[in-house]
Amino acid sequence: MTARAACVLCPNPSPMTLDGTNTWVVAEPGSTEAVVIDPGPLDEGHLARVVSEVEQADRRVVLTLLTHGHLDHAESAERFHELTGAPVRAFGRGHDDVAPGEVIRVGGLEIVAVATPGHTSDSYSYLLPAETALLTGDTILGRGTTVVAWPDGHLESYLESLHRIEAMTRTGDVARILPGHGPYVADAAAATTFYLAHRAERLNQVRAALAAGDRTAREVVERVYADVPRNVWGAAEMSVQAQLEYLRRQPS
Repeated sequence: MTARAACVLCPNPSPMTLDGTNTWVVAEPGSTEAVVIDPGPLDEGHLARVVSEVEQADRRVVLTLLTHGHLDHAESAERFHELTGAPVRAFGRGHDDVAPGEVIRVGGLEIVAVATPGHTSDSYSYLLPAETALLTGDTILGRGTTVVAWPDGHLESYLESLHRIEAMTRTGDVARILPGHGPYVADAAAATTFYLAHRAERLNQVRAALAAGDRTAREVVERVYADVPRNVWGAAEMSVQAQLEYLRRQPS
């Protein structure tokens, strides 16, 4: 994808994972050390392909980072540690914690940890300053939009995270996005603007549904998400629960 980041796609496609989970291998050109971000679900074939990707570049994995704890990103973390010996770092979940703004240096590569909670409470993104690229996990996808995974996820936090990324696009720190699912995003600013507009539109639709008499999250989904395939209505209901919680917390 870039001089410092390569994607190994896990074969776990679904309505929620799109084409599958993107496992990212990042390293400084010429370095013998690599970092793997989100080894993915427990799929031995996929893990072998990730290790092979690293070894073919005459490198070894010295660190694994997780964007969040969902199984399609993190289930294999312990097994990948067994395969590589590399420590696993994330926010919480029993791993060595990363901290907001922490600068991680591996083999000349600089990675900045950016707290982006909302999709989940433990969601982090990772900035590659040399590439002006942000690895966003599920905070921003390569296509479509993200579920706010209530009750662990919170819409207020998610909107704050989107605004944090938007600010980084304005300063020039972030120009492109390497997502956890879907294709590479060449215009981070446009993607962030779209996500914020989409959230505002959905909130207005939920307000209208409540005014029309809907009371439960399911009733709101049936009205507001009628354009969305039914096989993702369960995920939409989580987002609606998050939206309802958000609206209840707003001043009347």
